[in-house]
Amino acid sequence: MLVTQQPVFRRFWYPVMPRQRLAEGPQTFELLGESLVLWLDQQGQPAAVRDRCCHRTAKLSLGRVDQGRICCPYHGWEFDPSGACVRVPQLKADAAIPAHYRVAAYRCTERYGYVWVCLEDPLLDVPQIDEAEDPNYRLIQEFYEPWQCAGLRVMENELDLAHPTFVHTETFGSEDHPTPDKLEITETDWGIHVYGTLGVVNPELQQQNLKMAEAQTLRTLEMDWLMPFTIKLKITYPNGLVHIVVNTMTPISDGCSQMVQFCVRNDTEVDTPAAAVIAFDRAVTLEDKHILESTDDDVPLSLSQEEHMFTDRPGIMIRKKVAALLKTQGEAALQTH
Repeated sequence: MLVTQQPVFRRFWYPVMPRQRLAEGPQTFELLGESLVLWLDQQGQPAAVRDRCCHRTAKLSLGRVDQGRICCPYHGWEFDPSGACVRVPQLKADAAIPAHYRVAAYRCTERYGYVWVCLEDPLLDVPQIDEAEDPNYRLIQEFYEPWQCAGLRVMENELDLAHPTFVHTETFGSEDHPTPDKLEITETDWGIHVYGTLGVVNPELQQQNLKMAEAQTLRTLEMDWLMPFTIKLKITYPNGLVHIVVNTMTPISDGCSQMVQFCVRNDTEVDTPAAAVIAFDRAVTLEDKHILESTDDDVPLSLSQEEHMFTDRPGIMIRKKVAALLKTQGEAALQTH
């Protein structure tokens, strides 16, 4: 399955950019092969339209923002957040601007410090992360970077409790625990919930982060896959510390995804500096990235095209639910091999 070949993926919300970047001026981003320009309107709200002027196709992102409108750098045409052209400097002041002078506009909102975009009528709202709005937790922005892999591969990887022993050899993988002690899966309307426990090692940096001196510990994991490319991974440690990783793989193209990750924790900066939390999670993500960028972009939804084992059950459920989604939309999963 290739994401750009399945129109239904245009009907979900994706985080495309940290909101703070829009304070610097217009920004460009490619979402599902669609080139966008993003900026802040006159009320300070994010806006997104196609990054091509309807006049001579110049990139609007090369222009500037004037009174909340994006100005084309080629001939100065100005467009409002709805995509309508509201000023053509070459026309007389009292001349009407033709209604067809417009560019495609997209739904755009802000959540968790990011600008989210949906290209077409959304099937769902932006994923709800309750702890991110709970005053007993703090939100730490972690990573925003392109990965050369399919988002579906990352979703499966996040729920795969057999890979840490072999992939996370420098961070938390334990040779004594190649499989989880528990693995329970519950299907939801728009995703799955996975409960598991896994023994892991506890290296020095993590001992400091967790305030646990033991060389090994047990992770209790509550993992939610939220269709199509968001994972909420809630890790609870024996001392009561909760570390929640929220990861969305925003699809840029078939073979490239923007990795957007933040974490939410029930401790404070005094307890554990954010920089230390990020440093450990950085090491973990780089171990995953190294392997995942070696995988095929075209993820088969047919189970006969790859082999499986019992710890692949969450990934198999994901593939089945994506296949069912495509069916409800009258789409077939297009494969290149």
